[in-house]
Amino acid sequence: MKKTKIRFIQKNDLDELLCLCEAHALYEKARFSKERKKENLTKHLFSSTPILYCLVIELDSKLIGYATYMKQYSTWDADFYVYMDCLFLNEKSRGLGLGKELMNKIKEEAKKLGCDLIQWQTPTFNTGAINFYKKIGAESKNKERFFLQL
Repeated sequence: MKKTKIRFIQKNDLDELLCLCEAHALYEKARFSKERKKENLTKHLFSSTPILYCLVIELDSKLIGYATYMKQYSTWDADFYVYMDCLFLNEKSRGLGLGKELMNKIKEEAKKLGCDLIQWQTPTFNTGAINFYKKIGAESKNKERFFLQL
């Protein structure tokens, strides 16, 4: 396999990121619209105090995967943690150890943010991801996720 590079997203990556987001939504059997996403991502990723962080995996100047995360607070733990919103690799890039490399980079970045816990979720039908997460030592909790449109 050729050399990959994990790095933070740049503004000129946003169109490719949106294509990966669309593929991710399709993979998770969800709807996706690109409407206003580029503007919103620009605002939240590239402000002077970003609320969202995005790591991308690049191969031959093309993005093949990404992970997004943010710092959040847990009342129960009375401490901050990193919430990983997305982790996605295109189909050709799975099973090559890149997910583990990306998780290791997120661990490094979480420590820089003063966090020693990462939380995330994945659909129950995504057995490949579930097996991967268990393999790297993650534990799961059964909960339902609710959505309330306002």
